[in-house]
Formats: sequence, structure tokens, C-alpha cells
Amino acid sequence: MKNNQTAVFGGGCFWCTEAIYKRVKGVIKVEPGYAGGHAENPTYQSVCSGSTGHAEVVRITYDPIIVSYSDLLEIFWYAHDPTTLNRQGNDIGPQYRSIIFYENEEQRQLAESSLKGADAGEMFRKPIVTLIETLKTFYLAEDYHFDYFANNPNQPYCRAVIAPKVQHFMEGYQAN
Repeated sequence: MKNNQTAVFGGGCFWCTEAIYKRVKGVIKVEPGYAGGHAENPTYQSVCSGSTGHAEVVRITYDPIIVSYSDLLEIFWYAHDPTTLNRQGNDIGPQYRSIIFYENEEQRQLAESSLKGADAGEMFRKPIVTLIETLKTFYLAEDYHFDYFANNPNQPYCRAVIAPKVQHFMEGYQAN
């Protein structure tokens, strides 16, 4: 549909982030990928090495009539720990940094306002370290990363890390 919009967020492992956003009403598509680095056409292996500067991210295509960019930002804060620098749980490295990539001035303003609100709130005990940067280039991840959690529910990482995050989200998040 013409009026669909996109948002690009990095909240740690893109398998986790994808699994959360795929459950949000109004989200049409979630694509894992890489952004924020200096190398062209990065691969999973090169991103995991930390040498490309890219973060694991998801590009979310959504219907703004059903879910707003602000709603997606609220979910972003809820779905990961934005107070840990370059890590989410046992996933450590700059590719797991907390980052919001904006595509236009409106997204930048909403992201900055949302960050200020989240940082001032009582949701986190430590300061938020999330970066906000302009989206220069988004690279799609390799095919096997798409729907990773849905396609690999019994894989140990999925059972130990993703499933609890999804359960936490489904039980605790309440959209306004």
C-alpha cells in the first residue's frame, strides 16, 4: 500500500527484534539487516566480527493508520535494554548496539523526544545509551535470517533468549 512507512531500529540481535515486531498489529513486514557501518555489502560474518561498523537492525514496514512511529518507538524501549553499551544480554559487540535510524526530520524529532521521555521516566535505573543517527544505507541480511525465530523455535538460542523476550513482550506490553 502506498501510505505504508518504514522504521529502522537496532535493539540487539535482529532475530529477537524481528520476533517482537512481527507480533505488532499494523506491522506489515519486518526485514533483518545491517546499517550504520562503513563497509559496502556486509555479510553476517563480517558484521559479527565487529569490523564493518554495522549494527544488526530491522526495517519495519507499517501502516501508520494502525500503528504510529511513536508506538513503534515505545515498543523499542520496552523490547530491549537501552542502558547497556554495545550489548544485549550475552550478545556483546558494537553490532548489538541500541540505535534508532531516522529517515526524515519528523522521525528524528520523534526519536529524540521519545528518548528524552524514556530517559526521564522510571522504566530504567541506568542512563539510556541509545544512539540516534540518520539512515544512510540499509542492507538486507541473508535469507536464512528472515523469520529466524518462527523457522527455528527449537534452536537453543531461540528457546533460551528469544522465546522469553517474546513472552515478556506479549504478557507485559500494552499499547495505548
